[in-house]
Amino acid sequence: MAILDELIIQIENPELRARIAAEADKLAKQKKFGLVFEEHLPECTPLWDIPVKKGSKVALKTGQVRDFYIVLKIEDGVATCLNKDKSATAEFKVEELVSIAEFGEAIYPYLKPMDSVCNAPDSDLWHTLIEADNYHALQLLEYLYAGKVDCIYIDPPYNTGARDWKYNNDYVDGSDQYRHSKWLSMMQKRLRLAKKLLNPQDSVLIVTIDEKEYLHLGCLLEEMFPEARMQMVCSAINPAVVARAEGFGRSGEYIYLISFGVAAPSKLKLPREWVSSKGRTHTGQVRWDLLKRSGTGASREDSPGGFYPIYIDKTSGKIEKIGDPLPHGVSEAPQIEGLYSLLPIRDNGTEGRWQWTTETFLQRMEQGRVKIGGNAIRGYTVYILKNGEYEKICNGEFVEIGRGINNEIIVDDINTDFVSAVPGDIWNISSHDATQYGSRLLGNIFGEKRFTFPKSLYAVHDVIRFFVANKPNALIVDFFAGSGTTLHAVNLLNAEDGGHRRCIMVTNNEVSDAEAKELSAKGYHPGDEEWEKLGIARYVNWPRTVCSIEGHDVNGNPLKGNYLGSDIPMADGFKANAVYFKLGFLDKNAVALGRQFQEMLPTLWMKAGAIGRCPVIDEHTPDMLILPENRFAVLTDEKQYTEFADKLKEHPEIDTVFIVTDSEAGYRDMIAGLKVKESYQLYRDYLDNFRINTVRR
Repeated sequence: MAILDELIIQIENPELRARIAAEADKLAKQKKFGLVFEEHLPECTPLWDIPVKKGSKVALKTGQVRDFYIVLKIEDGVATCLNKDKSATAEFKVEELVSIAEFGEAIYPYLKPMDSVCNAPDSDLWHTLIEADNYHALQLLEYLYAGKVDCIYIDPPYNTGARDWKYNNDYVDGSDQYRHSKWLSMMQKRLRLAKKLLNPQDSVLIVTIDEKEYLHLGCLLEEMFPEARMQMVCSAINPAVVARAEGFGRSGEYIYLISFGVAAPSKLKLPREWVSSKGRTHTGQVRWDLLKRSGTGASREDSPGGFYPIYIDKTSGKIEKIGDPLPHGVSEAPQIEGLYSLLPIRDNGTEGRWQWTTETFLQRMEQGRVKIGGNAIRGYTVYILKNGEYEKICNGEFVEIGRGINNEIIVDDINTDFVSAVPGDIWNISSHDATQYGSRLLGNIFGEKRFTFPKSLYAVHDVIRFFVANKPNALIVDFFAGSGTTLHAVNLLNAEDGGHRRCIMVTNNEVSDAEAKELSAKGYHPGDEEWEKLGIARYVNWPRTVCSIEGHDVNGNPLKGNYLGSDIPMADGFKANAVYFKLGFLDKNAVALGRQFQEMLPTLWMKAGAIGRCPVIDEHTPDMLILPENRFAVLTDEKQYTEFADKLKEHPEIDTVFIVTDSEAGYRDMIAGLKVKESYQLYRDYLDNFRINTVRR
């Protein structure tokens, strides 16, 4: 394409040059290799709480959401509608219709409070659950936290062919010939927004998947995040193994880890099952390596200074002397009576070399980093502690309990139950059993099966911990939150190390395919209370969140047992708070006129860091709000600026300010006199964000 661009520049006719350049640009965007799929399948979202009115884009509640209409008029509860092709009109009862939004349309979201749980009244840490289509929720999160998220963990639908996820409000199953393309299109749109949330300097995206889509997902991730480092971990989640016809049984899944900037897994203290019990790495014991070099560059010629004799007392095994490097052509060391002369002769009889020079050898022997194995009859072997292993002793990972005959360090590592390590990429960990620590754990909370295939609490806990163990204030997002395992895991992490990590979960309120059929047969539709109360958000995620925080099951009985690997009783719950919102949509004109300040307040609270309990006001919009417990303030009447500024001086803990004004210059003048960390102009900042950032991409 570079050569083609150079040739286009040489075209003298500007109109022709522009036409050819446009066609070349189209060609450049066509994929002829790599992952090829339809990227622009239409995607629509039903907006159950948006009233149907003239001009609304609507669909039938019992039809396909992509078959939409425009409402021309409403009379006596009947809507006259124009179909999307503008070829015909039809009449429907208003109660049969639902408002919809197409992918790419500007939406103005707000957060409608649904419920909250407070088990730590003295803490300003509040987690959030947002009930929503995750695409629109991600648009809101982009406005709130662009570039501020430390970790995104998602467990998207695996697209196995079962009717367990929807596209355009319709279940996708194995008979749909476009199901892979739909899945990729769905994922791509959401990952584009997710990328904007992540801190490009230090963050991680974690995605779990099984064999149905892991190849497609891997290609998509490589294509979308070329600047990041990608690794895939294989994790055993079902030791019982699920039988597969004409194939091996399934016992595991895959975890993609996309690391940005300096993000990398931390070395953690892990149970021994995380590492090999044999071999030379990660045994949980100090690892002694051979002094004799192996592999490339291991011959005498590669480093003549490394060919010297080590003299060892034949009786005691003590190193008595280190000889000088032998001259070129000399292959035998001078003999000393009573001492064994050891040279770096390789197994095939050729002359090798030691890894250390004589000077380095003597220095490190004094540090306790050299020991001898074998005897005078079988022959001796020299072992050394390399820098990494020696550092483990120096920093206290292993306790020195003595010294040996050659001053070698002796540590107490025989009965160590844990090892400090970054493990390999094959995980076979008993606590990651999804049946035992996912399904049964939820069963203990609900007393019945409300959710299929929940993740093991500890599988999510562990993979997140590798990246946020050293970030006690990390912000963690899960926009395929399902049963709520991620928040449960974050609370457990905080309980273990006193962290202050915050979790934002997003999940829809879909019911299962079987439940949908049963409810439809009874005459219920999405949006009806009988339908909504059985959805994932309200029936599974939020009850689990409340129960795990307060330490009881849905019947109020204390949870039994401790969390694995700790002395934390489940019945104690967690010192944590959470608020449950439903995503709604505002009228941009009403927002601009300041008529929906009450609805917008939770959004402002989240943008200011979600500190303290979410404030609530009545329908009257005050001239100003000073909220020191939430560390933000709002000026809604710029005429009151002087009083507002004076009050802020009394509360230096307030670090975020929102000012409602139509004047850009006035806004700049006002914030110039305030000493705050962050400031935003309302409602322009909010409206412009969703107008500018909503495009068909």
